[in-house]
Amino acid sequence: MITKLTDIGFKKVGRWFLDNEAPELELFAEAESANILYCFVVDGVPKYIGKTTQRLKKRMYGYRKPAATQSTNIRNNKSLKLALSQGLKVDLYALPDHGLLHFGTFHLNLAAGLEDSIVSSLQPEWNAVGK
Repeated sequence: MITKLTDIGFKKVGRWFLDNEAPELELFAEAESANILYCFVVDGVPKYIGKTTQRLKKRMYGYRKPAATQSTNIRNNKSLKLALSQGLKVDLYALPDHGLLHFGTFHLNLAAGLEDSIVSSLQPEWNAVGK
């Protein structure tokens, strides 16, 4: 299923690992990109699709160290810990919006425009939409 995402331009930009039983992320590309669509991929299977207007590095911090009120971050932190503790490979893929798409004079946010369709089509296990 990851080929459906790589075919439209998603690239591997990082990898998750455990550090003292806590999920940590090594980002090797797109850390400072904003307006980005991202995907947690476990052993080649997309598990979570998200988007952010923040820098990717800042958004991923929320999954590493979720605040008490951040239910999505808490849920995904737990899922990351479980997958990693089972020895599964967890990668981060991303599709940045470099501001090239326009409708007339208006910028078309690629991440905002694609997220719902991708989640609906792939139905990643960690997305809580419709559950």
